[in-house]
Amino acid sequence: MQVSNLHKPFELGVFESDTYTVAEHKNTYFELVFILEGNGVQVINKHKLPYSPDKLFLIFPQDTYGFEINERTRFFFLRFNESYLKTQSKEWLQKLEYIFNNHNHLPGCILKNVEDKPLIRALAEALLKEQQRMSTARQEVIQQLLNTIITISATNIALQQSATTYLPSQPMSVVGYIHLNIYTPEALRIEKLAGHFNVSPGYMSDYFKRQTGETLQNYINAYRLHLIEARLLHTSSRLNEIASDFGLADVSHLNKLFKRYRGMSPTEFRKAKLGSG
Repeated sequence: MQVSNLHKPFELGVFESDTYTVAEHKNTYFELVFILEGNGVQVINKHKLPYSPDKLFLIFPQDTYGFEINERTRFFFLRFNESYLKTQSKEWLQKLEYIFNNHNHLPGCILKNVEDKPLIRALAEALLKEQQRMSTARQEVIQQLLNTIITISATNIALQQSATTYLPSQPMSVVGYIHLNIYTPEALRIEKLAGHFNVSPGYMSDYFKRQTGETLQNYINAYRLHLIEARLLHTSSRLNEIASDFGLADVSHLNKLFKRYRGMSPTEFRKAKLGSG
């Protein structure tokens, strides 16, 4: 199977094709694909779903994907890799981490808010116009537009959260609250969490266990570790930086937490996955 690489921080453009199949392949980078015109079938990880104009797809590294084109299609693509992530702010990286851990890697448009579809189209067209200007001075504008698309994607993925952990009359699910506050351990103490939802700590613990099948603390730790793994794999952040970002006391605390759930240290995990220290 073909594997595609990206040798610069990000890349954008338009691909247009008639009725033939774009062979399934894998990327070593992240890709957002927006359908400007045409229809057909998106294939991702062996799952299929029709596509049409104004659909936005999110493709992760190592996802297997392709398109079966039924009608001449214009694809807008936005690709970015680890080197681009390294240049972004901590706040932006946290938005991207939200995407990493709240997307099911199945086919289908990630835009659940229909009002965002024309907005993404406008942003895509603006990016293409900026690219044509070929001005180094406009690179900051391009990055701001790119990051706006990422932010809209993260917001829409948040809308896909399961409703199984909603408390009656609450606008935000317990899971949603955990995800938004994962970088602030103090906000995730059972007393704080229960207070936010106006229930007792005991009720909160029992309710969460009934709805999810696992304890609140185990869920918080598991989600935090997924984010830490993404940080280890997709950035060059040092362990002390990661510990600080997640509100952990120090690297020793990070090592202890990681070893408890993964059976190895963060450094060993990064080396095993990436093949280097």
